[in-house]
Amino acid sequence: MLVAVAATVLISDQIVKNWVVATLPEGETVPVLGGFLQWHFVRNPGAAFSIASGQTWIFTILSAIVVGVIIWQIRRLRSVPWALFLGLLLGGVLGNLTDRLTREPGFPEGHVIDFILTPWMMPAIYNIADIGIVSGMILFVLITIFGLSIEGGREKRGAEAEGEAEAEAADPEVADASDGAADAADGAADAADAPARPGQAPGATEERSAGGTP
Repeated sequence: MLVAVAATVLISDQIVKNWVVATLPEGETVPVLGGFLQWHFVRNPGAAFSIASGQTWIFTILSAIVVGVIIWQIRRLRSVPWALFLGLLLGGVLGNLTDRLTREPGFPEGHVIDFILTPWMMPAIYNIADIGIVSGMILFVLITIFGLSIEGGREKRGAEAEGEAEAEAADPEVADASDGAADAADGAADAADAPARPGQAPGATEERSAGGTP
């Protein structure tokens, strides 16, 4: 799932960006759905949503580090929500990193192609890779809230884990006490269930002589 999601985000991002470069006039707004959705082609030298313009090489290094960390975490991955989150993040980071490595003015300071403008929501111009990154981070917040582990299941909170550890440490003593009580109960039941000899009260134990004769 991680690979499929990442590939979908990356490929769609690059295909649409190539279409933007080949088709849209740079720096001009093209209405699509009135004021709800517009195309506005710009070349972004900064990070997502044009943050820190002019520091492209820094974000190239950071993006490469993020990709490395995600690939390293794959060995622990056993969770569908985590796979979706990491796939969205990886695809988005790779989409913008591809621009920085391959587009003008050249490696490693290529400008990222931004073209989506939604004035009603935010003044920034963004792209499909940015959508993947933001969607992934929203999913990460939900994963954190619900305490989902990357290895599957739910992560134990501090108090919960401490309580379980204390219970496990106390288990041997509890088990020994329970076993002793069970043995005593079994002995009492055996004594009560044993058939009484004539003249002997029910449940009374037999006494044997040294030779073993009753």
